[in-house]
Amino acid sequence: MTFDDVRTLVLAWPEIEDGSSYGTPALKVRKKLLVRLKEGGDSLVMPGVPPDERDMLVESQPTVFYFTDHYRDYPIVLIRLSKAKRTTVEPLLRRHWRTLASKKAVKDYDAQDRRAG
Repeated sequence: MTFDDVRTLVLAWPEIEDGSSYGTPALKVRKKLLVRLKEGGDSLVMPGVPPDERDMLVESQPTVFYFTDHYRDYPIVLIRLSKAKRTTVEPLLRRHWRTLASKKAVKDYDAQDRRAG
């Protein structure tokens, strides 16, 4: 995956906007960070992942998921884009989007998704 792949995926969801965070490209929901590209260009900084879940992800897929000491005390996991698959990344993004988007946007999206499926 690339950051452009991630952008294409999430721009289909309501209330997503392009932005920047710490000088890197970022995707935001109502001005709040959904995900950003880490300095270096091959990793996503993915908020909204509790430490216990992060530890499980890192243990089960260490080539994809990791974290640095800087992020140790935060609910964040780092994702190596060059090793990641959409089926792994999308559920994390979607779950975090749901916590940031307005209730109406989530409800409307879910209704549209049910009609399409």
